[in-house]
This record gives sequence, structure tokens and C-alpha cells, in this order.
Amino acid sequence: MKNSQKGAAQKKPAKGGASRVDTRWVTTVFVATIVISGCMSLFSDLLLNRVRLIAAFAVLLVIVLIGIFFDIIGVAVTTADEKPFHSMAARNLPEAKEAIRLIRNANRVSSFCNDVVGDICGVISGSASAVVAAQVIVHFTPTAGSFFRLFLSALVSALTVGGKAVGKTFAINASTPIVHFAAKVIFRVRWFFKWVRTLFRR
Repeated sequence: MKNSQKGAAQKKPAKGGASRVDTRWVTTVFVATIVISGCMSLFSDLLLNRVRLIAAFAVLLVIVLIGIFFDIIGVAVTTADEKPFHSMAARNLPEAKEAIRLIRNANRVSSFCNDVVGDICGVISGSASAVVAAQVIVHFTPTAGSFFRLFLSALVSALTVGGKAVGKTFAINASTPIVHFAAKVIFRVRWFFKWVRTLFRR
């Protein structure tokens, strides 16, 4: 009995093992959420309050599409295989290393894309729909305005949920080209910032 208890005690995970919380990553996500959410909220509020109704609808649609786009990338990274990118790296394609890095950090990438950006877009699209509704209901009776506000909120929710459902299927079936595209974008952004740094060092 004592031996079995000792064996069970030995099998318990040590402190600071795999279950340890990555405080650095949590802090990074927390700060990134504040910055991205603040910038997107400020931009959307300034834009929605200065444009006409049709343009405001277009801005609202763009916010929804951004959330769907990042959700697709998050799902694609978690389902993609490294093998095609190893063969690309053998052919010296520069974006292949970025793709492998994305796949090996799929947990963090999906957390950022699906949770951080996706949730932010969901919150902002809700507030943006309220701004758009406020521009419209001034022409309606209070009852009709309430119905329109509910309809717009339901429409945004349906577009978000339906778009993400379709996007997940697309991401699973086309994970390799999606990750390849994301890696290309990241590689070019990194190259651009390196080029800007070299200009300032001269």
C-alpha cells in the first residue's frame, strides 16, 4: 500500500512543469489586447461618426470580415502540416521559415488570432452596429427604431457566426496555402521594417 502511494506521489507533476502559466505570454496578450482594441475602437468611432450611412455599413462589414479573416488563419495554423514547408525551405523560399515558426507556435498564434483579434472585432462590431443604428433610427418612430436596432444586431451576429463557420471549413481544407500566404505577409512586413531600420542607421 505504501509503495503504491509512493509511486502515485512520484507520478505527480513537479512544480514549474508543463502546467506552469507563461506569465510573459499572458502579459503580452493583455497589452496587445489593450493596444489593438483601443486603436480599432478609436478608428472606427472617428470614421463612423464622419461618414454617410452606406459608408458606415461598409466599415461595419470590414470589421466583421477582419474577425473572420483572422479566425481562418488561427484555424489553418493549428491544422497545417510542416512537411510541405520543409520542402519549400529546401528550395530556399524565405517565407518557409516563417510558416514553420507559425505552425510550431500554433497555440499562441491561434490564441492571438481567434481570441484576441476575433473577440476584439466582435466587441467593436457590436458597438459599431449601435452607431450605425443611431444614424438610422432618427428617421423612424421609437418602436421602428428599436426593431431596426435589434435587426442590425442580429444581422451582425449572423454574419460573424456564419462567416466563421464557413471560414473554419475553408481553413481546414486549405490550411497549407493559407499558412503560406500568412507567412509571405509576415516575411514582407519583417523585411520592410528591417529596410526602414537600415535607412535610419545611415
